[in-house]
Amino acid sequence: MPRNAALAGCLAVVAALTLTACGAAPEKADNKTATGKDAATATSAADFGGMDALVEAAKKEGALHAMALPRDWANYGALIDGFTQKYGIKVEVENPDGSSQDEINAVTSRKGQDRAPDVLDLGTSFAVSGAQQDLFAPYKVAAYGDIPSAQRDDQARWYNDYGGYISIGCDASRVKNCPATFKDLLKPEYKGQVALNGNPTKSGSAFGGVYAAALANGGSLDDIQPGIDFFGQLKKNGNYTPVESTPATVEKGETPISIDWDYLNAGYADQFKGKGVDWKVAVPEDGKYAQFYAQAINKDAPHPAAARLWQEWLYSAEGQNLWLKGYARPVLMSAMEGAATLDKAAAAKLPQVSGTPTFPTEAQQTKAKGVLAQSWGKAVAG
Repeated sequence: MPRNAALAGCLAVVAALTLTACGAAPEKADNKTATGKDAATATSAADFGGMDALVEAAKKEGALHAMALPRDWANYGALIDGFTQKYGIKVEVENPDGSSQDEINAVTSRKGQDRAPDVLDLGTSFAVSGAQQDLFAPYKVAAYGDIPSAQRDDQARWYNDYGGYISIGCDASRVKNCPATFKDLLKPEYKGQVALNGNPTKSGSAFGGVYAAALANGGSLDDIQPGIDFFGQLKKNGNYTPVESTPATVEKGETPISIDWDYLNAGYADQFKGKGVDWKVAVPEDGKYAQFYAQAINKDAPHPAAARLWQEWLYSAEGQNLWLKGYARPVLMSAMEGAATLDKAAAAKLPQVSGTPTFPTEAQQTKAKGVLAQSWGKAVAG
């Protein structure tokens, strides 16, 4: 799913005279934890008096509001259902196909309202910028120490959750010779067939696609411009289509070649079985780029205890393995291998990739976002 659709409902009219139509501030009768601390400032389960007390406080709130979590994205449907089944807390997901930027917009425009998102699942570059804007609450889940240091904020305002590699998905029933590299995508035979999963200035997956293209064309984690130039070239020769790739557009034949995360493309292969789509997935060796999404808690979450319990659920072995079953690589994968809690059967189904991934730093991501904001529209215009 693209996660870059425009916000629905009240956010679509965010420039209107007032936001009160989206919901007034919730009635918070008592947000004190068992230790006497405000749930909204709790930085660990210990601040609640332990996990049992956190569960009790979250159940009292009874709801969790999230955005941009498609049920078929990295097995989020099973994660949502598992949380509700285990704790009896209803998870409300607004605008499931929204983008990381939509989530940030909702946090800033709905501050103090009951329709503000409690938690966010963001492309890492958006998590970094959100932390810089002081939008997130510091919170250390029980497994925080097992998250690699390069994949977490040192103030615990965000940390990676799951991820994968940029890949090229291709409908072999429509495309005679499926491309395996970025260089292949320039071939005339792919005219009007190459798509991204969204706009890279708004979508984490599309952002990753441009970064991967940069690595394949002489760029680096410090220089995303060659990736922008590459898509400009694809646009110029007619191969790039501005249609945002989704399972629906693939089935219709509108986007037979889709640059997306490997866990999404691998999941689509299962989804398309019996639908006349022969979906093949390749991780391009010339543009090997890995990235993870990140979790964060809204500093002004309407349900602060439920938000923190949701994080504990996602970073439990059970939650991490559910992402793995959706072909996503959980951030605690190495730690779980050592603890013998990893689902080995699910791990064996992941697309094969060689080498060790490197990740852009906060400064590199911030720089890349700035370059994209200035250059992307012009590169693919027309």
